[in-house]
Amino acid sequence: MTKDESTVQPLDILTHLGWNESDDLEFKSAKGGLPQSLWETYSAMANTRGGVILLGVDSTGKVTGLTDVQKIKKGFWDTINNRTKISANLLGNKDVQEFDHTFGKVIAIHVPRASRHQRPVFIDQNPLRGTFRRNHEGDYHCTEQEVRRMLVDQSEEHADSRILKHFLIKDLDLQSLQQYRQRLASHKPTHPWLSEDDKGLLTKLGGWRECRETGQVGLTVAGLLMFGREETLREALPQYCVDYREKLSDNPAVRWTDRMTLDGTWSGNLFQFYLRVVQKLSADLKLPFQLDTDLFRKGETVVHEAIREAL
Repeated sequence: MTKDESTVQPLDILTHLGWNESDDLEFKSAKGGLPQSLWETYSAMANTRGGVILLGVDSTGKVTGLTDVQKIKKGFWDTINNRTKISANLLGNKDVQEFDHTFGKVIAIHVPRASRHQRPVFIDQNPLRGTFRRNHEGDYHCTEQEVRRMLVDQSEEHADSRILKHFLIKDLDLQSLQQYRQRLASHKPTHPWLSEDDKGLLTKLGGWRECRETGQVGLTVAGLLMFGREETLREALPQYCVDYREKLSDNPAVRWTDRMTLDGTWSGNLFQFYLRVVQKLSADLKLPFQLDTDLFRKGETVVHEAIREAL
């Protein structure tokens, strides 16, 4: 037996099964039956981007084969449907398939990505301790903060579309909203949203809405984050904070050489934070003389664009 002969070719397997060739892969020998780590991997893949688990293949990719396929498959289905062990079964019959390899039988398990309503997928009835995520080839415990974020995202209503009670347009920094309107007009002068008043423009952007179910009308979290004033942001979202730090010195005693955070000298919303930080990041970039197709000088390079997109 040579290594090449006994080693799985993952892409061939996935293509044969009709599954996405780019799916994440995990190998488990399962010599002693279903390993405990199988469920950690199931949780991790479901909570991340899905993947494929191959049973009967060791960690090096060498086929070791399975001796009692039916027993392993029954044990798998019994466990995945046991709510005291696994919080959710995302699989159908077609997601578990067996196939013959020269050196033994292999079981392929396709794990789809869980929807936000299904996440977190966890084990042992404890989401805070039994929720995993996939990072490269490993399964890692999710932090309590990551789990709580998944639980919040289960809501039918997105967190930033929530209507803030008793917050009105007067709680916004109207100068920021006007600057946004001017930038939109400069970029797309014929855009139909420009004919809207402030409330109409906010509605189009998702910053103001009416809940049909309750009849509640008002600013959304997104609207306040984008255009709010520092004092109203702190009132509605006590944990809100933006902080830009620039460190150009290797001296460990120098904590930062430039910093911008909430200090009362500017409105503090995300729109103004973006405008100020992108100027700092691109201030020292060279701007060579280039003409666009209309023979006007280009105002930025690909480096400017990359920095802006990253921010």
